[in-house]
Amino acid sequence: MELEMFGQMPFHIILLYLLYGAGMTMAAIACLYLLLRRSNAFAPGVTPPMQLRRWTAAFFAVLALGHLWYIPAAVYTSSEDIMLSLLVGGLLDCLLTFPLAIVVMLCMLQDRRRPLWPVGLMVAPLVVGLAACIVTRSVAFTSVLLYYFLLLSVGLTVYMVRAVRQYSHWLRDNYADLEDKEVWQSFMMLAVIILMFGIYVSGDGGPAYEYIVQVCCIVLIGYLLWRVETLQTLQTLPHREHSEGAGESLPLDDIGPLLQQHCVDTRLYLQHDLTLTQLAQALGTNRFYLSQYFSRQDTTYNAYINRLRIDYFVSLYHEAVAAQRSFSAKQLASDSGYSSYSTFSHVFKQSMGQSVTAWMRNIGRKTT
Repeated sequence: MELEMFGQMPFHIILLYLLYGAGMTMAAIACLYLLLRRSNAFAPGVTPPMQLRRWTAAFFAVLALGHLWYIPAAVYTSSEDIMLSLLVGGLLDCLLTFPLAIVVMLCMLQDRRRPLWPVGLMVAPLVVGLAACIVTRSVAFTSVLLYYFLLLSVGLTVYMVRAVRQYSHWLRDNYADLEDKEVWQSFMMLAVIILMFGIYVSGDGGPAYEYIVQVCCIVLIGYLLWRVETLQTLQTLPHREHSEGAGESLPLDDIGPLLQQHCVDTRLYLQHDLTLTQLAQALGTNRFYLSQYFSRQDTTYNAYINRLRIDYFVSLYHEAVAAQRSFSAKQLASDSGYSSYSTFSHVFKQSMGQSVTAWMRNIGRKTT
């Protein structure tokens, strides 16, 4: 009898049920994967931040449960029961889903530990308002709550854009290699989550709305799982390390010769994932004074190391051409300190004003 009823359902309803079940199943599997699997199946050489991994697992668990607490709204026939079920679902989302989504975004930024208690303050008015709607069995406050939610989304977007830009500057001031650390992924994650928020609160509850929500949910689960597993954990550096006595406070004029002696002459810049702290230790100073030096030179640590590596690549290329040895740009890039050829290509084009292929072709014409 049940199979007969299922066969009589319109195709778009069956498809919606399948998408709904797929989203719930994917969220549950992703949660268990992050909690139970110790090794990284997506990027074996990357160690993701453990805090981010756990918060994301919690977010996936809530997404899976979220599919369950909206099921009664599809079963009830009374408009009052449906309204009450949707209000309860919205309350649970405000208590769990939205705060966890914000926490996951904050945990992706590893430049410093950000307090999480403001997240609770942000969603508190929504929780109180929805609780009042449930108690009074009225939707009188929902329009006000909707405007507050939209205002909250705009404020969160502005804050996250500013925080991600600060994170980008921090990376370039402290790390030579930015693969698995770049911030455009965080911008994309922010855009996807804000888009989900907007669809969630502005939808009319029709079939098209339900399809969009479920498809976005599935895409979000897959993308977020991949991003968490490919984000390299970073050591959070003290903001003012010089006050902790880490290294000598050398005059800034002395740092240039020390860089020549301990970084350029020794080719320390070829070390993959060389950090500002490691270079400072090699010079016998601390990262605060070394960072000040680069700032006075109107450059960043990342730009300094990349300049040395690109110059080294150019010298390797000329040596190989002069000796008539066979070579590939990818091998020369690896010998120049780059573990990622795509990163090298991007840096080379920024530095030389043209692609590697175009540069090699133009140099070849000049030498013939």
